[in-house]
Amino acid sequence: MRKFGIIGYPLGHSFSRGYFTEKFAREHIDAVYEAFPMESITAFPALVAGEPDLCGLNVTLPHKQAVMQYLDSLSPEAAAIGAVNVIKIVRRDGRPVMKGYNSDCMGFRGSIAPAIEAMRAGGETLQALVFGTGGASRAVAYALLQLNVQPVMVSRQPSTYRLGDGTQLDCMSYDDLTPQVMASHRVLVNATPLGMSPHVETFVPIPYQCLTGKHLLYDLVYNPEETMFLRQGKEQGAQTLSGLAMLYLQAQGSWQVWSKSTL
Repeated sequence: MRKFGIIGYPLGHSFSRGYFTEKFAREHIDAVYEAFPMESITAFPALVAGEPDLCGLNVTLPHKQAVMQYLDSLSPEAAAIGAVNVIKIVRRDGRPVMKGYNSDCMGFRGSIAPAIEAMRAGGETLQALVFGTGGASRAVAYALLQLNVQPVMVSRQPSTYRLGDGTQLDCMSYDDLTPQVMASHRVLVNATPLGMSPHVETFVPIPYQCLTGKHLLYDLVYNPEETMFLRQGKEQGAQTLSGLAMLYLQAQGSWQVWSKSTL
């Protein structure tokens, strides 16, 4: 029986495990999906070696970048982003051969594109603030560039920020978020784990009072579906989107990768 799974830490309640278990049962697919909590990425080779039926993995925080060192190749998009959230595994002469992909980008792009196009109805150039500088934020920034939205990264300690293809992006600190910056950057994306259950009371420290009905807030956190980040934006009249739609789209993208006949 084929085996799939997810690595990350902590995993807690895994959406992916429930999604694929239901999918396999509904579509009569002879496969199982398991969660593999992994605090350190150094445990990755042992996992793959000890699971000969493993055909694919999802990767979540904090390993989307660190896992790349163990892979044999990357898809062009994963290489350009500099992060991986899907791994396809095939066995050749008894040895696992692994390729990394990124379906986060597809999921985010597909879920936010209609809202972006509606905001662009006036023809103005859009700018975005992306909170966080981990693997998920890389996929977000790459997708925004594809949608012709200029992202600026925001972190507690800003530094030089480059995608896998060498694209350099501006990075600022939360202290830099003046009313002028907030007014000129109307797309705000939380790509941090702040607000995720069980720590639902947490949120990115931005001047929410500067938000208006012209802003769009998108949270990659999906549990709870309405985070404090989104709630505070809604109180200011901003449009809000949760990460649930992205989650389904990236899961569908994972299965497309695993279902391919070749790497």
